[in-house]
Amino acid sequence: MAFDVQIAVDCAEPHVLADWWAEALRWQVEAQDEAFIRRMIDAGHATEDQTTHHRGALVWREGAAITSPHTGRPRVLFQQVPEPKTVKNRLHFDVRVGEDRQEAEVARLKGLGATELWRGTQGPHSWVTMADPEGNEFCVA
Repeated sequence: MAFDVQIAVDCAEPHVLADWWAEALRWQVEAQDEAFIRRMIDAGHATEDQTTHHRGALVWREGAAITSPHTGRPRVLFQQVPEPKTVKNRLHFDVRVGEDRQEAEVARLKGLGATELWRGTQGPHSWVTMADPEGNEFCVA
C-alpha cells in the first residue's frame, strides 16, 4: 500500500509564508475551522496561546497549509519553528512553468517578494534559483 505525502516547511511566520506561496503557486490557503479550534480550547485540549488571528480569523499559531486546486497534489504545511534558517535547503520546490513562461514568472515572483539567487543550465534545460521571503530556495523551470 502506498502512502500519501505532505510536504512540511519550517518557517518563522507560517501564515504569512502560506499566503505568499499560495499566491506564488496560484493555490489556496487551507481554511482553518474556528468552531473546531474553539471546541478544542473549551474542552481543554488546546489553549488560547496556541492560537492567533490572521486576516481577521482565529487560527492555530504554529501552522498553515496550502492546497492545489488540482487533485492528487501534496498538501504543503508551513510550520513555525524557533530557529532561523541558516544554511542552504537540502530539499526544495521546482516550480515548473515551462521555458516560454519562465522569465514572466521570475518577474512575477520577484514582484511578490522573491529574490533571484542564480541561474543554471544543463543541456537544453534551464532554471532560475530563487528564495522566498524567508530565504527558502526554490527553482523556476
